[in-house]
Amino acid sequence: MKRFFLLITATFVFVSVSAQVKDFSYKFYGRVRTDVFYNSRHNVESVEGAFFMYPKDIQLDPNGEDLNAVSNSGDFIFCTRLGLDIAGPMLFNAKTTAKIETDFGGFSTSVLGNFTTLRIRHAYVNLDWGRSSLLVGQTWHPLFGEVLPSIVNLNTGCPFQPFSRSPQLQYNYKFSRFNIKAAAVFQNQYRSSGPLGSKMLEYSRDAVVPEMFAGIDYRKEGFIVGVGADVLTLTPRTQSTKGELTFKVSERNVSASLLAFASYSSEWWKLNAKTIYGQNNVHTLSLGGYGVTSIDPVTGAYDYVNFNHSTSWVNVVYGKKWQVGLFGGFTKNLGTNKPLVSSSMTYGMGMDIDKLYNMSVQTDYNIKNFTIGVEYSYSVADYGTIQTATGKVTNTHAADNHRIAALCNYSF
Repeated sequence: MKRFFLLITATFVFVSVSAQVKDFSYKFYGRVRTDVFYNSRHNVESVEGAFFMYPKDIQLDPNGEDLNAVSNSGDFIFCTRLGLDIAGPMLFNAKTTAKIETDFGGFSTSVLGNFTTLRIRHAYVNLDWGRSSLLVGQTWHPLFGEVLPSIVNLNTGCPFQPFSRSPQLQYNYKFSRFNIKAAAVFQNQYRSSGPLGSKMLEYSRDAVVPEMFAGIDYRKEGFIVGVGADVLTLTPRTQSTKGELTFKVSERNVSASLLAFASYSSEWWKLNAKTIYGQNNVHTLSLGGYGVTSIDPVTGAYDYVNFNHSTSWVNVVYGKKWQVGLFGGFTKNLGTNKPLVSSSMTYGMGMDIDKLYNMSVQTDYNIKNFTIGVEYSYSVADYGTIQTATGKVTNTHAADNHRIAALCNYSF
């Protein structure tokens, strides 16, 4: 009797699944990718050196030798990727689709060292009514957008090009050749920094209000141009310790960013560019942050001020089977609108960098679904001292890195 009920249950499950599958179609895709790199010095980076951002500052030992002037190299395959596109039945008079995409870029630690693990890159459902659509789930942050560099390095131009995949609600509305985008964005893997430590979820979670984005773009025959605005609200702390007393505090920091972008593509050319006037975009792996501008004498609560950064990049690629490309990026710290209490009470990434720039040249060979490429990039970071009166960085010195990266990619 027990076996009979198990058989009946399994039959119902099979029939139910079969009925559902009839209304769905599936398309698998992915890639097998191998990357090799060489650096002339130690750098600020992630995922075992695969994701390069900028050179580390000069750190002298007692003999005057730079501890970070050490060359290094590596080979990694964890950017191998697998995805699934799903087309489903009509729902609420909308065409439904979904995407699930994963790679091996997650890391776990054991007594034997770090190991790569599967992680979610994209996971969302999209409802498309034709003129309008609603996306629910995790995908690229709106500041990342659809205009990005075409380069060999895994970082896709970071930290000049914002980089983040985030849970969000994204609404798009199309009319004529225009597209309006609005999104409520939440933090997950990519997080903000603050007085409790770097990359912590509490800052955005305790703020309750999600990050808000709005933008519009115009498209015509391979040409895209657009603008957007982004507002991020954080709660750096909910309590403060003053002497032996602990107070509940209501701290808030609101930052804003403006961006403009343009793209042109033809049979032989790709031209892409983006510029951002931004505040506190650490959660998109961009330079910036905020600092304390005043302290309440009774409760010890902080008031905050954002650092202003200007970031721009441009990328030109020519060719089809054989391609050559150039990339250039530049970031400048423009300081703060109020004086800081202390240069040590600042929270973010690259706070002691006055300007950062990168120049890269690459060549690719593409045949069907196979690509090999090599790229040389030169990066310079001007480190210095944060001035409390202005938030600007002065008395600078340069740290530079020469990087060679190569890839072999097979897509399916």
